[in-house]
Amino acid sequence: MAVEHFDVIVVGAGLSGIGAGVHLQRECPGQTYAVLEARETIGGTWDLFRYPGIRSDSDMYTLGYDFKPWLEAKAIADGPAILNYIRQTAKEFGVDQHIRFQTRVVRALWSTPESRWTVTVEVGPSREPRTLTCGFLYMCAGYYDYDEGYLPDFPGVDQFVQGGGRLVHPQKWDDSVDYNGKRVVVIGSGATAVTLGPAMAGKAAHVTMLQRTPSYIMTLPSRDVIADFLRKFLPEGAAYTITRWKNVFLSWLIFTLSRQAPDLVKRLMRGGVRAELGREYDLKHFTPPYKPWDQRLCLVPDADLFRSIRSGKVSMVTDHIDTFTEKGIRLKSGQELAADLVVSATGLKLQLVGGITLAVDGDEVDPPKALVYKGMMLSDVPNFAFAVGYTNASWTLKCDLVTRYMCRLVNHMKHRNLGHCVPRTRGASVGGPIIDFSSGYIQRALNLLPKQGAHTPWKLYQNYALDLLTLRYGSVQDRYMEFALRGLQRKAT
Repeated sequence: MAVEHFDVIVVGAGLSGIGAGVHLQRECPGQTYAVLEARETIGGTWDLFRYPGIRSDSDMYTLGYDFKPWLEAKAIADGPAILNYIRQTAKEFGVDQHIRFQTRVVRALWSTPESRWTVTVEVGPSREPRTLTCGFLYMCAGYYDYDEGYLPDFPGVDQFVQGGGRLVHPQKWDDSVDYNGKRVVVIGSGATAVTLGPAMAGKAAHVTMLQRTPSYIMTLPSRDVIADFLRKFLPEGAAYTITRWKNVFLSWLIFTLSRQAPDLVKRLMRGGVRAELGREYDLKHFTPPYKPWDQRLCLVPDADLFRSIRSGKVSMVTDHIDTFTEKGIRLKSGQELAADLVVSATGLKLQLVGGITLAVDGDEVDPPKALVYKGMMLSDVPNFAFAVGYTNASWTLKCDLVTRYMCRLVNHMKHRNLGHCVPRTRGASVGGPIIDFSSGYIQRALNLLPKQGAHTPWKLYQNYALDLLTLRYGSVQDRYMEFALRGLQRKAT
């Protein structure tokens, strides 16, 4: 069987992978590409997660693509609406014709003399091995393990299950999970937990949200009134662009204030919770010991969590687990939480390059030893990029910029008959972890992640406006980016 070759292979058919296909078609005409998807359908995260209330934790005017306006009513959208948006995009732009489903990438080997990647994939339920080649490899597989989430080793779980209880991680949610009339405990304090609580409250007998450490929670309306107003008077594209930039600015303002005036932001956050829950409510459940944006803020659309607490359908408990019991969970304080169902919203397992093995000219790549160039490439790895969104803003804002920069690199090499581009550190010093967050899922994976440098272009600034200037309009040539003629080791002139 002949080995298929593509100019670009995109790994992943989720939000960023479908966007990459559109950008390649629009900005790299004539370049061949394929999108490889390990699962059997489009959507990535938004198809995988099926838990109650699944929704975005960013507004859709920034989580949406820059080339396709978000036209639905809700700015904070539910999972099915986002999945429909992704699938509409794939069909509208013809990206769906380039997707290879049930095609799992397991290994990619770069050859400098051949100026190409040899990509080993497993196809279909039987995982039949096949080989593809490409000139540029672009990872759009997200940054977590799709096969399993993080589940702590809770003591006493066997007792709980034998007693008739059920423990489930949201990543493994399916139709067999029944919470109708059940006593539910949701473990966690992040975006998934604050979504699950109010979403399950309508059917469950009661929902207890159990957290070790509170999070900062901010309520926003699910509809953007300014976007609604602009759409009455402006074309869809213009209204979308203005709203997008308005929300980019507001996100930047909140993040900047959180870093420069954290006490002010703390007071504002506490004031918002107090206004929702009243003066008698104990705010310890919403008073984190860390500064705002040391971990990601949680958005609550239309104050649904606070409404559920006021109604008595949801209660908050801040404590540590001692052990599971036959009837529920016993806490360190001695309090017992009765439960029929426990949902462990305890986070993700990070996996930066989809768990594939990378090798360059026979030497296996060790990502933790690499520096990240412009937030998208690994030092000393040719013709390779990955899409990872912002931690303090929308995922897609960064992925759109990265993809367009990748397209510019591909075009630059094609027009000059160059074989590869590769970032070289040239003595750049390590500045710290790639993600500067205190969240548990980040801290657990620090030894698996590459590092950022101490200065540009190795430092990540988490600033959309700055990245726009650098990635959209800045030159692809600098002292750290090495280009080479096709099939040759020596640098291009």
